[in-house]
Amino acid sequence: MTAVKRGDNVKVHYTGKLTDGTVFDSSAGGEPLEFAVGSGQVIAGFEEGVVGMIVGESRVVEIPVAKAYGERNDAMVIQAPIEQVPPDLHPELGMRLEMGGANGEILRVVVTEITDTHITLDANPPLAGKDLTFEIELVACAAP
Repeated sequence: MTAVKRGDNVKVHYTGKLTDGTVFDSSAGGEPLEFAVGSGQVIAGFEEGVVGMIVGESRVVEIPVAKAYGERNDAMVIQAPIEQVPPDLHPELGMRLEMGGANGEILRVVVTEITDTHITLDANPPLAGKDLTFEIELVACAAP
């Protein structure tokens, strides 16, 4: 058996938890996650955690904020006049929306506040600013 290295295509089952033990995502009961190591398809700390594993191995990987989704950025919190909300949209707290960014990119935002005068949207990744823990099981590995 060979150990996972950069460039390998892997399949893993995983459970992601916050530091308080809250599960935020899991592949349990579903298909394993498949990605090429080093491709940037998953967060850096997850990729690094898989390197060196052999098929059938399980490990717990603790990923600091910097190798996860980074720190929260207050500049990614947008406050807009309520009049700018399209009339057919009925926003609610926690609602996830997509909107066009200044450079034509699509921003995924969460409605965090609604008042009579404004709406506040947060474009930070939901897990920004959080250390993460993953339980990872390597199911398959193939060289490119």
